[in-house]
Parts: sequence; structure tokens; C-alpha cells
Amino acid sequence: MGDIFFPILNQMLFLFAFLLIGFVLCKCKFIPENSATVLSKLENMIFVPALVMGTFIKKCNIETISSAWKLLLMGFALVLVLIPISLLFARLCFKDDFLRKLGTYGLAFSNFGFMGNAIMSAVFPEIFFEYTVFTLPLWFMIYLWGAPALLIGSNGEKKGFSSRFKAFLNPMLISMLIGMVIGLVGLKLPSFVTSVIDDAAACMSPLAMILTGVTIAKIDLLALLKKWRIYLIAVVKLVVYPLVYIAIFAFIPIGEWFTETVLICAMCVMCMPMGLNSIVIPAAYGKDTSDAAGMALITHTLSVGTIPLMFMLFRALVL
Repeated sequence: MGDIFFPILNQMLFLFAFLLIGFVLCKCKFIPENSATVLSKLENMIFVPALVMGTFIKKCNIETISSAWKLLLMGFALVLVLIPISLLFARLCFKDDFLRKLGTYGLAFSNFGFMGNAIMSAVFPEIFFEYTVFTLPLWFMIYLWGAPALLIGSNGEKKGFSSRFKAFLNPMLISMLIGMVIGLVGLKLPSFVTSVIDDAAACMSPLAMILTGVTIAKIDLLALLKKWRIYLIAVVKLVVYPLVYIAIFAFIPIGEWFTETVLICAMCVMCMPMGLNSIVIPAAYGKDTSDAAGMALITHTLSVGTIPLMFMLFRALVL
């Protein structure tokens, strides 16, 4: 259990340190009132696109596709199963249309990047590359459908084609397409360009947690933590999803498609807390992210205990 618990704890302390920084800066009025807007714009226009572009430049190439196409197919299969199930659970958990969209995004697209990468590199380093390939379809669906439809799209009001197209053609999708083209054609970028992309991408998670801290500082935290629906969706994400996954594959033998590597990669995705994009992206478009911040706060805190427990069950019943 320690080999999973301590990597999780390390990442949690890292994330919450930046959350605390944002909280203190806002509460003590060391930063301007519009800081959340500025931070969300930086994330939306620079740091998240850099993370997406860098991921696709490095991983989306002919060699990866030709040698790991089964992993890519299984990744696509997982996200295509998660989307309708997440739509259903979000509808059961929330009445408000925008909260349903946030809930759908959080359930379908977890923090498989920052948190997942840290856990996989520490606990399963021998298949870390396979994990990054497995999660490429999730990145693809996030910026093809998740972000434009759930986080940027209109909140129930009707909009024309131009508005919908603008939401679809967002900076994240554009950076994904550019990264795919560069990766597939094998274009070698100058070293200073790759350094800019990598360093900008590294800013994404710390700045997202600072933004979360700023958001929480501006709302009634006690009132937010009393919203039982946030805990309900947290239980669905951290407990129900991985338990159902374990129950299914406890009776399906490891084979050509459901290999041990695929099962471990999928389990990691299923266990992760809700991603930070549900705060970063809507904030850049002027949407209320207080409930999204609450979901991120609760799921990341509870995941310190749930992830080791779920992996223990997974090892005992599936592997």
C-alpha cells in the first residue's frame, strides 16, 4: 500500500501547497480583484494548450500508432463507455444544466494526466510509456468534445452557428491539431521552441491550483462544503466507478485485448479525482466555477485514501 500511498500523498501536498498560496494571496488582498480572470485566461490561452501540444508532439506519431494501436483502441473504447455513463450519473446528481455539464466532464475525464502520470511513474514505471499512449484518446476527446461541448458551450441558451463554431475551435483543440500534425510528420522543432512548450506545460497544474485557491477564497467555503451533491458525485467518481470496473474484470480473464497493461492503465484512469480543466476553462469564459472548485477540492482530498484502497482491491481480485 505504501508504494501507492506516498506518491499520491506527495502529489496532494504539492497541489494543496499551491491552492493555499492562491487562497492566502486572495484573502490578504495581495493580488488584484480580477486575478482569477487573468489566471484563467493565461491557463486557457497558453499553459493548457502548451500541455496538449507537447503531449501530442511527443506521443502522437507513426511509430507509436503502429506499435501501440491496440492501446489506443482500448483507450478510445474506455472513454466512449465513460461518456454515456457519466451523462447519466451527472443527470441524477444535479438539476442545474451547467452543473450537469461540469459533473459529466469530471466523471468522464479525470485527473489522469498530472495525478495519473505521477502514480504510474512511481508505482508502475515499466509501463509508464504505455499509459501515456493509452490516455491519448482521452486527451483527444477532451478537446474535441469535452471542453467545447461541456465547459465552453452555452448554458442552456440558444446560440447561432458562429458562436458554436467559436466554442468548438478553441485554443486547446487548435493546439491538439497542431501537435498531431507535427508528431505525425516527424517535424523537428528547434530546442528553444520545445523548451518553451515544456516549461509552459509545467505551469498548468500549479497555476490551476492557485486559481482554485483564489476561487475558494471568494466564496463561502462552509456553504460550499455543505452541498451534499458534491459529495455524492465524489463518491460516484472515486468509489462507484472503480468498484464497478473491478467487479466486471474480476470475472473476465486476462487475454489478447484485456492485457495486464491495459487493465492497469484503465484502473488508474478510473481511480483518479476530477480534473482541473473544469475550473480553468469555464473561468476563462466568465462562468461560475465555485462548484467546480468544490468538486476538485473534495475529490482530490478523498482520493488520498480511495486510490490506495481501490488499487489493493484491484490487485487482489483482478491481477
